[in-house]
Amino acid sequence: MALENLTAENFEERVGSHEIVILDFWAPWCGPCKQFGPIFEKVAEEYPDVLFGKVNTEEEQAIAGHFQIQSIPTVVILRENIALFQQPGLLPEETIHDLLKQVKELDMDQIRKEIEEQKNAQA
Repeated sequence: MALENLTAENFEERVGSHEIVILDFWAPWCGPCKQFGPIFEKVAEEYPDVLFGKVNTEEEQAIAGHFQIQSIPTVVILRENIALFQQPGLLPEETIHDLLKQVKELDMDQIRKEIEEQKNAQA
C-alpha cells in the first residue's frame, strides 16, 4: 500500500516518483476528514501503483497554499505531476475508483497539448 504522509521535505521527491498521485488534504480537528480517512486508506490498499498522500494542512501550509486549498477534506489527483482533479468534500469509495479509472485512461500527450494551448492563448 502506497499511503504516505507528505511534507515539504518529501513532497517533490515522492510525488515526482509516481505516475499517479492522489492527495488527501486534511487537518486533525476536521470531523469530515476523520470520516474520509478510512475510505482513503481502504482504496489505497487496492492501488499499489498509485501514491496515496495525506497532507496535514495545519503543518504543511505551503503545500496547501500551492494547491489553493480552501476547505478540507479536499482530494487532488495528479498524473505525471499535472493536477487533473480537485474537489473539496467527502468522496465516496466508488467515486475514487471511478476517478482513478478515468485518470489512468487519459491521453497525457493530449492533456499537455491542451495546457500548452491554454498558456499560449493567455500570453
